[in-house]
Parts: sequence; structure tokens; C-alpha cells
Amino acid sequence: MTDKLLDFAGQVALVTGGSRGLGRQMALALAERGADVIITSRKADACEGVAAEIESLGRQAMAYGCHVGHWDEVDALIEAAYERFGRVDILINNAGMSPLYSKLSDITEELFDKVIGVNLKGPFRLMASVGEKMAAGEGGSIINISSTASLNPSPGSEPYGAAKSGLNALTRSFAFAYGPKVRVNCIVAGPFLTDISKAWDMAAFEKNAQANLALQRGGEPEEIVGAALYLASPTSAFTTGTTIRVDGGTA
Repeated sequence: MTDKLLDFAGQVALVTGGSRGLGRQMALALAERGADVIITSRKADACEGVAAEIESLGRQAMAYGCHVGHWDEVDALIEAAYERFGRVDILINNAGMSPLYSKLSDITEELFDKVIGVNLKGPFRLMASVGEKMAAGEGGSIINISSTASLNPSPGSEPYGAAKSGLNALTRSFAFAYGPKVRVNCIVAGPFLTDISKAWDMAAFEKNAQANLALQRGGEPEEIVGAALYLASPTSAFTTGTTIRVDGGTA
């Protein structure tokens, strides 16, 4: 028996960074519960693979290559999404990047701008444009994917943490800007074992997890799904402008 609170039939979701990791898991979870899904990331061919998975579930899917740090590409994405489906009910700003560097003085202006562009500037543009359309129509839910780096000092991720802190702030301000018809919330994600973790020193990570995470491990990508479904659905009808930590109990 389908739980009507988690029935997304007739709804359209747009997921950035949707070709892998957390984005892919959230996109598939929504499709499994009836949503049609727009998958976007910088690599259109990777989006096509996830779109095929969604279509195999009997839902409609649209794959679209977009660098969310470039507003002209974001605007083209939004135009294409509304031309295809006529609406977006759920927007998940999941695309992100946290580059490695040996020391802070090695960060170039180009790299700094790229980190801010993907993690903050792109979500701003998407929320501003899609949120406005949601507010003028039947409403909707916007979910931003942030990071514990936005809350705790994180050596090695300073520009990323700063951008995600800005995303936390935008979450609350957009909730007021487009409420009451549009709800805007934020998932503060801890360390998840996605493709990005392949670059980690896993021995050092596991030692740190034992000391600083209540669950003493990294998260599996599918473990983001419950929070995303809650925030996307009527289950969270009285939840907006807030952040929810899904971080394994990060100290």
C-alpha cells in the first residue's frame, strides 16, 4: 500500500549533481515514488545513464548537461525544464565541489571563484528563478545540500565551507522570500562514501570517524534518501527555513 505522504505521482523534480552519488540516489528514490525527474550535471552523458534508470521505472526523465556556476547555462536549463514538463515541484541543489590543495596560498582566484560558483552562486540562481515560478504556481519544495564544513572549522576545505555557510543562510532567507507556498530547507551532510571519497586517505578517515562520529563510520549514499523524501513531501508541511544534519553524529 502506497503511503500518500510519499507519493510523488504527477510531480516533477530537478536534481543538480544528479548523475552520481547523493544526487543519483535522491533522483531514483523520487522516481520510484512516482516523480518525473530532470537530471543535470556537467557531464551530459553521465546524466543520460541515470535518466535511463529512471525511465526503466516507468517515469519520464530528462538529462541535461549544465555547469551550475554559469548563470547562462542555468537559465537555459530552467527554460528547457519548463518547456519539457511545464513545472518543477521539487528542486534539489546538490551539485558541489571541494577541491584538494596543499596550502591556502595555493588557491588561485579562478579556483576560489569556481568553488563559490558551483556551491553558492548556482543554487542562488536556481532558487531565485525556480522558486519564483513555484510561488506563482502551485508551490513546491526546495532542498539544498550543505555540509558539516559549513558549521565546523574544516582545514582543507575553507572556500567550500564558506560557500556552504552561505547556502545555509540563503536557505532561511529564501524560505521567507517565497513562503508560504514554497518551502526551502537544507540538509547538512556529513562525510558520505561517494566517488569523492576515493581521493581520501581512508586509514586516516576511519581513525577520525572512530573518534569524532557517533556512528564511527562514513555514510552510504542511500542514507541521504530519508531526509530528502521527508523534506520533499507533505510530511514536512510545517518545516521550512531550517537545516537538518545527516552526518553520522559529527562532533
